[in-house]
This record gives sequence, C-alpha cells and structure tokens, in this order.
Amino acid sequence: MEDRRIRILIAKPGMDGHDRGAKVVARALRDAGMEVVYTGLRQTAEMIVNAALQEDVDAIGLSVLSGAHLHYFREVMELLREKGAQDIIVFGGGIIPDQDLPVLAELGVGRVFTPGASTEDAATYLREAVAQRWQTQAGA
Repeated sequence: MEDRRIRILIAKPGMDGHDRGAKVVARALRDAGMEVVYTGLRQTAEMIVNAALQEDVDAIGLSVLSGAHLHYFREVMELLREKGAQDIIVFGGGIIPDQDLPVLAELGVGRVFTPGASTEDAATYLREAVAQRWQTQAGA
C-alpha cells in the first residue's frame, strides 16, 4: 500500500439521532491509523456525497439505525455515480436485517457491519478494499 493515509468519511443520514456507534467506529478507524471525517447527525445524501468529494475520501461509512437504510444507501450510490465518483467505497453499519444485505450488495455497497461486528474487522476490510482501489487507480 502507498504511504498515504486512508481517508474515511463517517455519516449519519436521515433523522436518526443516535450516533454513539458511528463515533465508536470513527475513533477505532482513527486509532487504526486512518484519517476520519465525521459529518455529524441528520445528513442528506447530497451533503454526504459533497463532503466525501470535498474531503477526497477513499470510503464512506453510513451508520443507519432508523430502518431507512435501503433508501439512504441507494441515494448515496446514485449520487456517487452521477458525480463520477463510483470508485469511492461505500460501507455501512447499524440495524440492518439480513434479508436486505443482498440488496445492498447489488447497489454496490462493499460491506455492512451489523451489531456485534468488531471494529478491527472494519479496519481490516477498509485496508484491503482501499488498497485494491488504489491499485485500480494506479493502473488506470
């Protein structure tokens, strides 16, 4: 992997006001050596994608507890495509039923971490996925 640091944006889309999990993940990724931008609560898909582009992140992590995960992930993925930034990795976490995981994968969501997942698993996933992204970019 290159010497540059992995840049991650963690976002809380929608009206969900609980961000303890998002903050735990953000801190764990920071402690794992990544640069992390946390956008705060009540973000729209447009705000999330614009912040990701402005911050030049490698990945976007969405934390959704409200049950509106399909809506928000779909919106973010569509906006990334529209802005030509579909190479940004999108991952997520929260209360997401198992039956929705294949739908999210079809949308292009890289990985979803549900309750009980370890932050170490998230950091490992991101290191591998971002290394692959950088390799693809270097070959382009």
